[in-house]
Amino acid sequence: MSQEFVIEAFPRDDQGRGASRRLRREERKIPAIIYGGNKDATPISIWHNELKKALENEAFFSHVLTVELNGKKESVILKDLQRHPYKPILTHADFLRVDKDHEIHVNVPLHFINEDTAPAIKLHGGVANHQINEVEVICLPQNLPEFIEVDMTSVEMDQVVHLSDLKLPEGVRVAALLQGEDHDLPVVAIHKPRGAKADDEAEEGEAGEEGGEEKE
Repeated sequence: MSQEFVIEAFPRDDQGRGASRRLRREERKIPAIIYGGNKDATPISIWHNELKKALENEAFFSHVLTVELNGKKESVILKDLQRHPYKPILTHADFLRVDKDHEIHVNVPLHFINEDTAPAIKLHGGVANHQINEVEVICLPQNLPEFIEVDMTSVEMDQVVHLSDLKLPEGVRVAALLQGEDHDLPVVAIHKPRGAKADDEAEEGEAGEEGGEEKE
C-alpha cells in the first residue's frame, strides 16, 4: 500500500443530536467513533471537508488509515459512513481499530482491465456485463490490497467469471467463498447485445432454410 491517509481527530464529550448539529454547523466537524481492539469506544470529531476530500480517493475505502488523537496514532479502517439524505453532507463515521496480528474484513474495489482490447469485445462485438464492482476480502492489515484486478483479455463470449476465478494477492481470501460453493457469485461476463444476438439467430435460420431449398 503506497498511500497513507492521516485523519486529524479531536475528543468529543457532548453527544446526542443537538450536539452533533452544533458540531457540524459551528465547527464544521462531524461526529465519529473509534471502536474495537479490546478497547473502549472513543467518541471523536473530525473535519468534515477533510474527510469529504479524502473520500474522493477510491483507495481511502480499502486502506488502513491513521487517526491522530491527542498526539497518539491509531490504525483503523472505515467501517461505516452516514450521509445526509438529500444534502451533500457527511453526518457520521465509524472507524474500527486494527491489529497487525488479527485479520480484518474489508470491501475492496474490482478494477476491470483490458476490457476495450478483449477480443470478445473488440473483434466480436461483445459487451461486458458487470455483476459486482467490489468484493469483501479477509486478510491481515499488511496484506490488504488497494484493489483487485480482473483481466478481461482471455474472457470469451458468453463466459462468466466467478469469485473463485479472481487472482488474489498472497494472504487474501474472499469472504463469500468460505460459505460454500453456492456463494461463488458471478463477477462479470461478456455477451452479445440482445439485438445483435437476435440478428445472428435470424441469419442462421435463413441460412438453414436456403440450405434446405438447395437440397430439394
